[in-house]
Amino acid sequence: MQAISIESVSKVFGAFKAVDNVSFDVRPGCIYGVLGPNGAGKTTTIRMINYITIPDQGVITINGVKAGRQTQEIIGYLPEERGLYKKMKVGEQLIYLARLKGMKLNDARASLKFWLERFDAYGWIDKEVSELSKGMQQKIQFIATIAHDPQICIFDEPFSGLDPINSELLKEVILELKAKGKTILFATHRMEQVEQMCDDICLFNRGKVILEGNLSQIKRSFGRNTVNLEFEGDGSFLNDLEGVRINNKSVNFAEIRLLNGIDEQEILKAALRHVRVMKYEFVQPSLNEIFISSVGTDNVPKAEPLS
Repeated sequence: MQAISIESVSKVFGAFKAVDNVSFDVRPGCIYGVLGPNGAGKTTTIRMINYITIPDQGVITINGVKAGRQTQEIIGYLPEERGLYKKMKVGEQLIYLARLKGMKLNDARASLKFWLERFDAYGWIDKEVSELSKGMQQKIQFIATIAHDPQICIFDEPFSGLDPINSELLKEVILELKAKGKTILFATHRMEQVEQMCDDICLFNRGKVILEGNLSQIKRSFGRNTVNLEFEGDGSFLNDLEGVRINNKSVNFAEIRLLNGIDEQEILKAALRHVRVMKYEFVQPSLNEIFISSVGTDNVPKAEPLS
């Protein structure tokens, strides 16, 4: 039995089809990444899983039960639009939210004490939310999401507003939750986080699922068609290479996608003529490259980031 099963689900708002005949399954105990540009249908799908909105067509089941009020009880949901009460003290607010999830008072206090200490946030309990930075608020809302020990955790852009240190802490906690057998679904633009954490992925574009499955298998299916080049010197020669696409170019690094059967040795020869090569790898494409290849830059809303 799947932890989450989405079968031929569609959702329309007026003349806009936000989700178009989407199907995918989330295995119990895995970390499942939902990817895609803004407006692709990710958040609408997540809201339907949480029974905040209802599909116009199709069926969503949670642990074999049709999504509804009772399935909400086993889900912890961190929405993209944060919802803390700005003038309420942190401790009072967390107790209130835990009690809404059916926790007894003593159990809620014990759980919240554990998680506040885990996030080095216990000293904030008497502060109003409005006194906290965006990153601090993010940690408090994350604690509110998991304090009642849900079977399924759904996080929409969980790393938003966090600095690298706290992003790493959050990643550690999510992996700890997985180790305890929790099923985790999260939507993000952070491709590096997906590559580090996810077992399976689902890529949305324009309301449809265009790529879905095990991350390792998806990467293998794209073959070794990418060169990672680290160098010292003037990288302007990269602009003159033919039969390639340059991704993630920086001062001394380039991810180079080989097109039309271009030999990777030709790229190495060109690099050696112009720069000092520090590292040269012929590898599977990064998830960012797979995203671009699958969605296509012409199909990505121009105002939205790719990663």
